[in-house]
Amino acid sequence: MNAPLPKTFFRLLGYFLKGYRLPAILFVVATFAAGLWSPFNSYFIKQLINALPHSMNHHGGGLVLWGSLIVLNFIVFDNITWRVVGYLCYKYEGQIKNTMTKTLLNYVLDSSHQFFQDNLSGRIASHISTFSENAGMIVSNLSRDLFRGVSLLLGSLVVSCTVNVTFTLVIGVWMLLFGAFSVWMSQRFIRLSDTLAKNESMVSGQLVDIIANHGNVRLFSRKGYELSRSEGFFEKLLKSFKAQEGFAVFMLGVQGTMIVAMIAVCVAVLIHLYHVGRVNAGDFALILGLAVNLAHMMWYTMWQYDLFNRSYGKCKQSLSAIMQPHEIVDKPDAVTMTGLQGDISFDKVDFWYKGSDPLFQQLSLSITSGEKVGLVGFSGSGKTSFVHLILRLYDVTGGVISIGGQDISAVTQSSLREHIAMIPQDPSLFHRSLMDNIRYSRPDATDEEVIEASKQAHAHEFITQLPEGYESLVGERGIKLSGGQRQRVAVARAILKNAPLLILDEATSQLDSVTEHLIQESLWGLMQGRTTLIIAHRLSTLLQMDRILVFDKGSIVEDGTHKELLKQGGLYKTLWDAQVGGFLGDAC
Repeated sequence: MNAPLPKTFFRLLGYFLKGYRLPAILFVVATFAAGLWSPFNSYFIKQLINALPHSMNHHGGGLVLWGSLIVLNFIVFDNITWRVVGYLCYKYEGQIKNTMTKTLLNYVLDSSHQFFQDNLSGRIASHISTFSENAGMIVSNLSRDLFRGVSLLLGSLVVSCTVNVTFTLVIGVWMLLFGAFSVWMSQRFIRLSDTLAKNESMVSGQLVDIIANHGNVRLFSRKGYELSRSEGFFEKLLKSFKAQEGFAVFMLGVQGTMIVAMIAVCVAVLIHLYHVGRVNAGDFALILGLAVNLAHMMWYTMWQYDLFNRSYGKCKQSLSAIMQPHEIVDKPDAVTMTGLQGDISFDKVDFWYKGSDPLFQQLSLSITSGEKVGLVGFSGSGKTSFVHLILRLYDVTGGVISIGGQDISAVTQSSLREHIAMIPQDPSLFHRSLMDNIRYSRPDATDEEVIEASKQAHAHEFITQLPEGYESLVGERGIKLSGGQRQRVAVARAILKNAPLLILDEATSQLDSVTEHLIQESLWGLMQGRTTLIIAHRLSTLLQMDRILVFDKGSIVEDGTHKELLKQGGLYKTLWDAQVGGFLGDAC
């Protein structure tokens, strides 16, 4: 069992960088060394200036030495270091970002069924991308500039000590004041960035919702309504954007004023010290150059700190959305389900959705292996929940569900679902080829096996009429296909999977009468020797079932064959009479 994924940003970042320790160390060393270029350069220029008056008497040896060191400084600390940083980013940055994306995708895919019902798919994807982009920026660009800034500041203070310790202390105090002010202001900036990130996420979610429902927008002519409704969200986003950027302008203005004041003081003091003979021309150039570099690097480092906080805020926002605790998890000692030939047993099962009244209470039921069972009842009576519990999309609140004598909570979810084929009422397809979509149930299937399954599902006919046949792309969620075509693809997928337990949720509801009859024959053949559960609103599809379970408010109120239930004159007969009489009502 894999170790749990850290939930906090820095621990998670450490988790992602764990396999890149040596490149990370080289990155830090190289960026830190790159920051030493400026203080070394200022020091060597000082020595070169001081050597100028003596160059005529000493054949310029000092000039050659200090000039050579300036060139060497450029080669080592301004060229080689940045080439090393560039190579490390080229080599590892993309890998690390991919690792982040794949790891978060893996985590999200293990989230509960409820998680995906509560969150828009586009918004989840956006959060994963936002985290990877901003965390990648922190790892490469921001950390590079921060490490370089720190080394430049420290190196400059050390070099300035060789000229005048008092002057160095004054600059050091200014740096502390500048840094303290910037950090204090950044706390406000962080809060504004968090608000902006939340509003950006909210607007992104609204856009995904509108675009995903573009059909409804057109059908009800509600483009104007959606644009008008979106104005409120855009206003909030604009307000938070202006608040952040306005504060940034104010903060940078104050920082700029502090820098100008420091440079002015430095120039005045240096001129005085030069006139009284306390510093020479080289010292003057060194201190002034260091002061200018320090001021701008201090400002730049603090700005990078603000950018870090902005990216950090976006990462936290994304993590809070996607790193929800997994509700359905495999037990540490979960085993692989080896077979599904056996009875399905509900033993005193209790279940309810969060925040809802109990649905199943002490539900006990046995379904014999190979039995074909229909599930009927009013909407909300518990049919779909019954199936979802067998699939372990939800965990029972109490009691045990067993298949073939195996407690389904004691086996891995993956192995459980490998033994179940389900045909939903509204199949969802990947934006991939028809061949890929059908083969998805059994990736090792040959093209010939895929085509044979398609023929049995009566999908081969329409597929071969498409310009690209089985290589035709179906569009997002299969939007390029009709409802009936998507359903036939889902049937082909189930036939190909050849699982011992078959679940059908109105699997032929979107088909025409002729095609439905043909596919029902194929499904009837597929049902033989398999435990089959069929959720049906059209009761005529259940006439050949071994049993029919009638659900009402979470209870199984009737259990028997079609003829037996009609004789009982209960709820099933009421539903049957309503459909035979042409009234479908809530039963559908």
